[in-house]
Amino acid sequence: MASEKPKRTVLITGGTGGIGLAIAKKLIDSDFDVALTDIKKKRSVPGLFYHCDIRRPRHIRHLYNWVINKVGVPDVLILNAGVGIKEKLAEGDPEKWQKVFDVNVMGALRCLRAFVPQMLEKNGHIIFISSVSVNQPHEYGGIYTASKTALEVIAETLRIETLPDLHITTISPGAIDTNFFKNQSAGASEDDARLPKIKPEEIAEDVLYCINKTNNRSINKIITRPLAQKF
Repeated sequence: MASEKPKRTVLITGGTGGIGLAIAKKLIDSDFDVALTDIKKKRSVPGLFYHCDIRRPRHIRHLYNWVINKVGVPDVLILNAGVGIKEKLAEGDPEKWQKVFDVNVMGALRCLRAFVPQMLEKNGHIIFISSVSVNQPHEYGGIYTASKTALEVIAETLRIETLPDLHITTISPGAIDTNFFKNQSAGASEDDARLPKIKPEEIAEDVLYCINKTNNRSINKIITRPLAQKF
């Protein structure tokens, strides 16, 4: 009797809410072993959970050791953790801006540096959760858009540097029905209320689709937005 094929393993950053949680549920339902990490402490989440602040090198080292001990080298790393902010550049708080870059850019880089070397040996898959706002300067969006633009440059650079050993995918959602943008001014809140939105579960479907399209090909970028969204 043939032995069962081992489950594919996944690590999701920012996995306890919004898009990250939707991805975790979708992949668990699809028979993946899922490990989650987040700065938010949760008593009950699907899959294995490790509390981690990806801005902190020590936390990343401990996360790496925990993941290797629990599920081994991940087959898939989903860099979903992020901080949203909508402020005008002449009015906002630079300390908040620093946090955005520490999480959205440096946090992702720290995770890559920790996990990519061993993932190269098993033809792993890195998925970056970005934003449709990339390269789209707009009012209130300068800081967040700059951080996600940097993230997409990192993703494409990683793809080139690791050919042909890693699958690299960037998923850029449009307006999502979550409370992601907590840090914003009143004017930005009014604009958000008028935007059509899609569900996080629809992004989770994109993730599963990309993971299942590996072998000798990669889907490098998906943009998913509400039908009525302009950019």
